[in-house]
Amino acid sequence: MTSAEKIAKILRADKDTVINIEKAMAEIVGHNNVLEKIDEDNKRTIEEKLGILCPKSNHSYDIYSALLDKIEQDDTHLSEALGSPVCNSQEGCAGLISAVKKVAGHKKGFFLKTEKAKELFVAEPPLNVVKTLGYRNVNELLENEDIFEVFSAIRFIEDADWLNNVFFKQYENLSPDDFEEREIGMMVLSQRWKDVAEKFLKKKYHNISHLKELGLIFILPAVLGINGETLRTIGLLLHYFNEILFYSNLFRKYAKGDDFSQKLIASLRGDVLDERLGQKKWMIVQRYLAKDDENDWRLLEPHVNPEAMHWKKAENAIGRLGGIVDSVDLSFWKDVDCVGDFYQSKGGTEQLVSFNLVDTVMALVKRKEMIKYLYHHQEALWNKIFYGFVGEEKMEQLIIDNFEKGFIELT
Repeated sequence: MTSAEKIAKILRADKDTVINIEKAMAEIVGHNNVLEKIDEDNKRTIEEKLGILCPKSNHSYDIYSALLDKIEQDDTHLSEALGSPVCNSQEGCAGLISAVKKVAGHKKGFFLKTEKAKELFVAEPPLNVVKTLGYRNVNELLENEDIFEVFSAIRFIEDADWLNNVFFKQYENLSPDDFEEREIGMMVLSQRWKDVAEKFLKKKYHNISHLKELGLIFILPAVLGINGETLRTIGLLLHYFNEILFYSNLFRKYAKGDDFSQKLIASLRGDVLDERLGQKKWMIVQRYLAKDDENDWRLLEPHVNPEAMHWKKAENAIGRLGGIVDSVDLSFWKDVDCVGDFYQSKGGTEQLVSFNLVDTVMALVKRKEMIKYLYHHQEALWNKIFYGFVGEEKMEQLIIDNFEKGFIELT
């Protein structure tokens, strides 16, 4: 099987499509053999990782099980080294958040001013939040509450129709003057939100979310009590950290041009094109489409995914945690975002096994349900094909430069 055939099989894409992509990209940038190099890197990394895992056999189930055992052990060691953090309070999660900040760095972004956030509350009061906290009106709420906490709360307390058609409609009047340079924040919401946040947890399957425009990552006060919880929490915090930085760069870019508010709203909405573009145009898919429909046709066409880019940075940061958290070595999970291959099952069929950290930790969380994840690996592989031709830094810049268009056209 050729490199192009192997990669096409992993991506579930047409072989000729992948071959034509390589030809088209090679014509533009002037070099070839990218797919062959990716395939060779994949084989070399897998050989190295299997040497560490020592699975019982070369069957897909045994390799998959060895990966889950490895990440479960690493999660246990990390949790113990951090003092078995319980992220249902700021104090209980302090050690974990501190480790994340150390590996991520204390970086600033371009975010909505807190005074402007309060103005939005006064103009369109979040009545469910006001009522839940027992205040008479929004002014009393703002006098006594942290704007970051109550702004977070509207995401899971208020009605979606009100949020989108009333509150967020105010964003149409935002200008660059309403934004400022500020450090990215991380906080655990108070126990008051524990019960009302349950619906959010059922929908998202995790207790972490973020506000791009406010530069905030927030943790809902819940202890899920599941294997892999510490690594998944750290992974999500680092992922959102990188995502917020990325969007902050977009906001800064938009602040220098026209139609700031329209571009801001479009970026937060997460629009994805729904038209075929051809091999010389790469769609920018800014979310994991496979979560909604694993057969979405856009997953099989040339595209780059900022989400996969943020996760790659997060996974590599986790690989560096050993230098920050004593007695923990997580270097196994560095640079495995697009690593994976097919192995025979014990029943004789071929099955794809992903070595991707987030695919693996999500599979560990769902081990009892025997749910397997692959899409983080596949989206990371699409990214690697693209930056194999242009470089990683150039890929990120091209995504930012072309984000509002929704695709990258190389000439």
